[in-house]
Amino acid sequence: MLNTQALADKAGITLSLLCAIHCMALPLLIVLVPSLAGLGLQDEAFHFWMVLAVIPTSAYALTMGCKKHKRFRLLTIGSVGLGLLIIAAFFGHDLLGEFWEKALSVAGATVIAAGHFYNYSLCQRHHTCHDTEQEQGQSLEKKD
Repeated sequence: MLNTQALADKAGITLSLLCAIHCMALPLLIVLVPSLAGLGLQDEAFHFWMVLAVIPTSAYALTMGCKKHKRFRLLTIGSVGLGLLIIAAFFGHDLLGEFWEKALSVAGATVIAAGHFYNYSLCQRHHTCHDTEQEQGQSLEKKD
């Protein structure tokens, strides 16, 4: 049975790491391979779309995990990370400059990835995170 919460945690970690890699490595890659500048990856739209992908993924994974293992501080950790990413994506470059935009993006991505990793780890230790979804799937199969 596919565990959507675990899959969302993994997606949240991946998206967060992509964001951090984008902020840290893209300037170096553009210097080394100038043709990458034509792809538009350094555009602010990338941050916007990444935030739009991270918000629902993180909200779902952390909420579902917290419902199961009852460690609600993870929602605070996730909210702080999302807040940093939102500030960086929508206000960072214009208000704080490029350095602080990157710093906030990397910090936010790191906090979100850590929250997802912790959430995933808790769900691995607490069988209720996985058993509940599997039991629901099995009970639906029995009804059919």
